[in-house]
Amino acid sequence: MVPRYARPAMTEIWEPESKYRIWFEIEAHATEKLGELGVVPESAAKALWDWWATNPEIDVEAIDAIEAVTKHDVIAFLTWVAENVGEEARFMHQGMTSSDVLDTTLAVQLARSADLLLEDLDQLLAAIKRRAEEHKYTPTIGRSHGIHAEPVTFGLKLAQAYAEFDRCKKRLIAAREEIATCAISGAVGTFANIDPSVEAHVADKLGLSIEPVSTQVIPRDRHAMFFSVLAVIAGSIERLAVEIRHLQRTEVLEAEEYFSPGQKGSSAMPHKRNPILTENLTGQARMIRAYALPALENVALWHERDISHSSVERFIGPDACITLDFALARLTGVVDKLLVYPERMQANLDRMGGLVHSQRVLLALTQNGVSREDAYRLVQRNAMKVWESDGKLSLLDLLKQDEEVKAALSDSQLEEKFDLDYHFKQVDTIFDRVFG
Repeated sequence: MVPRYARPAMTEIWEPESKYRIWFEIEAHATEKLGELGVVPESAAKALWDWWATNPEIDVEAIDAIEAVTKHDVIAFLTWVAENVGEEARFMHQGMTSSDVLDTTLAVQLARSADLLLEDLDQLLAAIKRRAEEHKYTPTIGRSHGIHAEPVTFGLKLAQAYAEFDRCKKRLIAAREEIATCAISGAVGTFANIDPSVEAHVADKLGLSIEPVSTQVIPRDRHAMFFSVLAVIAGSIERLAVEIRHLQRTEVLEAEEYFSPGQKGSSAMPHKRNPILTENLTGQARMIRAYALPALENVALWHERDISHSSVERFIGPDACITLDFALARLTGVVDKLLVYPERMQANLDRMGGLVHSQRVLLALTQNGVSREDAYRLVQRNAMKVWESDGKLSLLDLLKQDEEVKAALSDSQLEEKFDLDYHFKQVDTIFDRVFG
């Protein structure tokens, strides 16, 4: 975790103290149920909760010091609790194994992280929707292969982003449900030394579902799905970030990141206004996607359990969630304050002498008796003259002068094919599909 790219609420979920508090709750809830079953004295759970009620601070340094000797983090924690609670603490962890604590805790942390990420997505979606409605009919050029294609609106560009992030939200909801599972099944997952009702009790208290077959660890296909969804969200972040970066290029300059008073773009060139936020988002997206691969490789563990996944998850759990939380918030800010230049969009639309209307002329010729092959040839030969003049010539003027074109289409018919509003007649339909 890099503090530069971290926000407090998400970071707190992954702090050692937060982890140990979840560990305690798991152990105390399990002991509580074991007391009800008569496996341990009911006084054991009471002793644990009474101590907890005093709001003790988790002494992370003391636990770390014990672990330095035991070389086992869960044993170190249990030892520290026992030192503070006293005699009754010996009934903790009855029939449980370390993975019961570790895997269930990770499920809690990932579920809580998902809740924050869902809030982030809601804020991003709201910002995109507001700007999309603002520019619903702002004409701009659509590009394919980076080349002018046909007119769109800037609102449609943002509507596409909204639909994509709405899909991301749905995927994250499903991934949260899949990852939020509890396993309290003991060594190799057979419940030989602990009753399944203990697992059900802990799951209920922590808001988790029950893992059907834990084999001592929760199967890592669940985690692979979770981190893969985070990677897909990162890809969507980069897609929008790259679009903004392209639009901010000097030659285009149809939109740009907000440039605050006193901000500097370059240590050498005072005139620079660089897309630093979206470039930063591109880099963060690369890192988040990188965490998906080790999560996928964690799926294949040895037999009922090994710990090859453990070190991986100590990295990717906090890093992926914290970085994505930051990235979503940063992108929301970019969209919210994005500077949009409709006049420049219109100027770019007009820059190539009407080439963006070539398809309409092609279709009109075919509908007036010209073969598609000849129609394409007629439009292209005039379009190439405009292209090679860098837009100084007019496609409409050239077509009006072309004898073969004139034989099929009148001047008024040609002029009608250069109506910009024609391209926007289905904008309402698309917006209804996206925003309902």
